[in-house]
Amino acid sequence: RMDFLQNLRNTLFICFTVVIGTILSSSLVAYSFSRIEWPGRDVLFVVVLSTMMIPYEVTLIPLFVLYRAIGWSGTFMPLIVPAFFGVPFYIFLLRQFFMGIPQDLSAAARIDGCNEFAIFWRIILPLSKPALATTALFTFLFEWGDFLNPLIFLQDDRQYTLAIALQQFQSMHESAWGPLMAMSTVITIPVIVLFFLAQRTFIQGITMTGLKG
Repeated sequence: RMDFLQNLRNTLFICFTVVIGTILSSSLVAYSFSRIEWPGRDVLFVVVLSTMMIPYEVTLIPLFVLYRAIGWSGTFMPLIVPAFFGVPFYIFLLRQFFMGIPQDLSAAARIDGCNEFAIFWRIILPLSKPALATTALFTFLFEWGDFLNPLIFLQDDRQYTLAIALQQFQSMHESAWGPLMAMSTVITIPVIVLFFLAQRTFIQGITMTGLKG
């Protein structure tokens, strides 16, 4: 038998923590790449994008060795901490959205005495809700169904996410199709509900490139 509620708590904790870390870190980096002029900005942005071409399987073993060396193996840290250092795809997505916001707004805020962080927090982020919602939705869906990372870095049954628990349940009870299908349905329902609730905002975040009007 499996502790469904414990696995659900683990999954939700990882999902929400990674969503928060991804939004904070990626939006800060995207703001720097899109709204602040500094030497080597465009070159470094290309370098960030180039990391997306490296297959994850290439870095998986070195990451596992590193996390084991610092004592993170068997904890949630390898699944959560990387999100707080920016994700290249979301940096690119948010940068493109930020570039569509008129620079006149930032100039007016500087005249009023705002520093860069105040402009980012009070002006850019409130105008970027569709893009932020899209980032949050993509991140949540990926983490909700992620199987490889928890399989590699988690070692205790009490730490397993729903994806790992479902696979473990299937391996132990291959003929218990009723409970297996029930679990699969329960795991799928939150994703469907979340998508329908955030569908309008999600489409806006994909299609909008700046302010309306």
